[in-house]
Amino acid sequence: MATDETRTKVTILTGTYRIKGYIDLLPGARLTDYIIEAKDFVAVTSAEVYESTLGGRQVFAAPFINVNRDHIQIVTPGH
Repeated sequence: MATDETRTKVTILTGTYRIKGYIDLLPGARLTDYIIEAKDFVAVTSAEVYESTLGGRQVFAAPFINVNRDHIQIVTPGH
């Protein structure tokens, strides 16, 4: 289980969704390297999924989701 020290807030944009949550990133590791080294999916915890449109409604929330790396267009630390 991730500790507060390894949990990194992220916002992920796909063609359809804006996803807010946390990824397990080692202290000092770069988010870019994590995404590049990820296999087919990126694990996101405490996930909130919204429509990608400005002010889009929340579609669902889940304690854990896998996001297909091929669908990620933008990923940024923080919310």
